[in-house]
Amino acid sequence: MRDDGKTRLAVLGPGKGRGAASFVPGRFEQRRAARIDDGWGSGHDFSDATGEAIEPGPDTVVSEERARSIISRNQSPDVGFSQSINPYRGCEHGCVYCFARPSHAYLDLSPGLDFETRLFAKANAVELLRAELARPSYRCAPIALGVNTDAYQPLERRRRITRGLLEVLAEARHPVHLITKNALVLRDLDLLAPMAAQGLVQVAVSVTTLDNRLAARMEPRASAPHSRLKAIAGLHEAGVPVGVMVAPVIPAITDSELEAILEAARGAGAGTASYVLLRLPHELKEIWREWLALHYPGRAAHVMSLVAQMRGGRDYDSAFGTRMRGEGPFAQLLAARFARAHRQLGFIRPPPLDCSRFVPPRPESPQGCLF
Repeated sequence: MRDDGKTRLAVLGPGKGRGAASFVPGRFEQRRAARIDDGWGSGHDFSDATGEAIEPGPDTVVSEERARSIISRNQSPDVGFSQSINPYRGCEHGCVYCFARPSHAYLDLSPGLDFETRLFAKANAVELLRAELARPSYRCAPIALGVNTDAYQPLERRRRITRGLLEVLAEARHPVHLITKNALVLRDLDLLAPMAAQGLVQVAVSVTTLDNRLAARMEPRASAPHSRLKAIAGLHEAGVPVGVMVAPVIPAITDSELEAILEAARGAGAGTASYVLLRLPHELKEIWREWLALHYPGRAAHVMSLVAQMRGGRDYDSAFGTRMRGEGPFAQLLAARFARAHRQLGFIRPPPLDCSRFVPPRPESPQGCLF
């Protein structure tokens, strides 16, 4: 068992460069540990043998795994795609509000700090994708790359799994949606620009706030807001269809920036726009409440009151149709504000991607291309 980090948090405060503040236990854990003071001060001692204070927060640990399949499929009516690929588990961006955090509980890890420090790279992702696309039974439909985890998180700079997946998709002329909050996406313009010319790619850059200080606390290892706007501009200049996703919109924290984000993104070249309301499934409720108490103690109750007003009196409602937008007067006001800004700024609806160009890749053979 591992200490949940609550005592360390109380003594030292939140760790630098991390979104979550502690190891919030996963919902499947059967045993939990907590640091207890034995009367000699040891429970509150966070110094090493020399008396130097130990820096709060764990290091990032990356493990390789061999996945059994790489394309995930869903029938959700409100996500806009039926197929997706996540090249990594966990995300070093550390966005405290990330709806995907609870997925780490399936690994018997904390959706809190473990989600952003215990990462898994799918080492065989590229070969699996090539094999799945080559199957005679495969039917082409756009694939969303980077949903439960950002495909361009810092780890990608070294591992280049996303790059390899894009190379296979480009070879097969397969349509792909990219969703990211990292300017590293510009590295792959040599692949994305030719795919865009064939109607095979659309990119959405997620922008939550234009406030650098807030972003540093809320999404500490994602690209800074101005870097994301530069990424939008770079994609637009290269001819890659790019849009902005204002996600999540957080009541009483970021909702006042909605129009400003849309205007800045439009000025940078974004052609499409969307937004998603803050979602707090499973353990994320506790992670988010903990973050609010640390950074906005005087506003926390108000924020959660507005969340409850949009979620039928609860912290979260997972019902299709309302989980992305919420309901009630405040949610309706957000929708009206977005619709007005969308219209005034001249955003358009994204055109469909072209599935007619798909050519199944040749499966890898030990005999190469002789036969």
